Amino acid sequence: MPELPEVETIARGLAKRVTGDVIESVWIGERKQPLLSPAHEIATTLEGARLAKIRRVGKHIAIDLERKGKRASDHAQWIVHLGMTGKVLVTEADQQVEKHTHLIAKLASGRELRYVDPRMFGKLKVVREVFRAPGQEPLEVSFENFVNLFHGRKTPIKSALLNQKLLSGVGNIYADEALARAGIRPRRRAVSVTQVGLRRLYEALKQVLEEAIAAGGSSINDYVDSDGNEGLFQIQHRVYGREGQQCLTCKTAIKRIVISGRSAHYCPKCQK
Repeated sequence: MPELPEVETIARGLAKRVTGDVIESVWIGERKQPLLSPAHEIATTLEGARLAKIRRVGKHIAIDLERKGKRASDHAQWIVHLGMTGKVLVTEADQQVEKHTHLIAKLASGRELRYVDPRMFGKLKVVREVFRAPGQEPLEVSFENFVNLFHGRKTPIKSALLNQKLLSGVGNIYADEALARAGIRPRRRAVSVTQVGLRRLYEALKQVLEEAIAAGGSSINDYVDSDGNEGLFQIQHRVYGREGQQCLTCKTAIKRIVISGRSAHYCPKCQK
């Protein structure tokens, strides 16, 4: 957590509220764990920069930074990875600063962008090149390319879905939910899934991601959007987090297993 729908929700919220604003000053806390770029480099890159474009790239938030009078080649990007408990909030300047706040960017509009992360698995960095995710974009990948991702892979299909070098952005929740809708067991080897099964999975994955984005994501543990609001998709989960509860289709108890150190939830009757 957060996964693709949560990061997409946050990126869209930020884009709507702060695109075009200018960062006047930056405060960075003493903890080094969240920083992939040196603190002074992040501060000097952000200060005086205009927030030109904000979007999701995989599980990252990519913020294009522009400087007045500079060439396009001089522009940079601020990259935010939320890890497990990270959040980016748009607040008023006089709002109380939460514990575990690691960066505050004061904006020309009088508001602030704050990065908060209790467990500090999230990361902040600035880059000069265009940031790209390592795998295919799940909402844009063609069916042909989707099939090719799993060709010859003997790993469990759940593990393949979580491989960020194949699909960037899919996490534990939505892999479980997509496999449930496609009727495929998470431990099944990727290479054994038929073309028909992969078509069901392809469509189910896109559907569940789009529905989750529309619901503002799933609020598990600490996730909130850029306004501090929780998502609602968790109430639509069919298998994730429902161990021992009845399958919504056949009433069989949902099972939980562990695959490569990650939990997987499924219906033993509906998923083959």
